[in-house]
Amino acid sequence: MATKAATNKKRVIISHANLSPELLEAFKAAYPAGYSDAMIRIDKPSGDFFYAVPFETDEISYLVKVDVKIDTKPEEELDKDYYDDEDGEISGADQIADTPDEDDDE
Repeated sequence: MATKAATNKKRVIISHANLSPELLEAFKAAYPAGYSDAMIRIDKPSGDFFYAVPFETDEISYLVKVDVKIDTKPEEELDKDYYDDEDGEISGADQIADTPDEDDDE
């Protein structure tokens, strides 16, 4: 059973960029290993959506809006970004200089 104080908590949606320094520190402390597993998708009536992370303080229950980049390219296009078309080599691999390690003197 929820306490009366918990049900009367103010609910706020705020952007991660707009968190005060104090709230940002508390948010980081609440998610020390990152918040990707806690993200939820919020669907708006207009059909738009955003991603948010729940965050609680003693007085306020927050939904912290976070920016999420979603890949919309087809997989073939993503592969072209990383591999040359002709030989399947990673793009730019020929430009990486082979430099001997200091430990290779043995």
